[in-house]
Amino acid sequence: MYLVILAFVAIIGSLGAALYFMLRGGGDDGPTKSRRMANALALRVGLSILLFICVLIAWKLGYIQPTGIPAGR
Repeated sequence: MYLVILAFVAIIGSLGAALYFMLRGGGDDGPTKSRRMANALALRVGLSILLFICVLIAWKLGYIQPTGIPAGR
């Protein structure tokens, strides 16, 4: 549970870092700024994929059980 919360915080933090690098103006070189933003977005995508894989593994091992709307309703 704590791992999922930590992953979500890291994903949101990476998205915020990308936003910061995108909006920050001034003396920063254009290619450097866009490279930093791309790295932050790539990190966010990587963390999202890792979290999804961890949820699938936890489901497969039986740590979590799917609950939802029963079929036919």
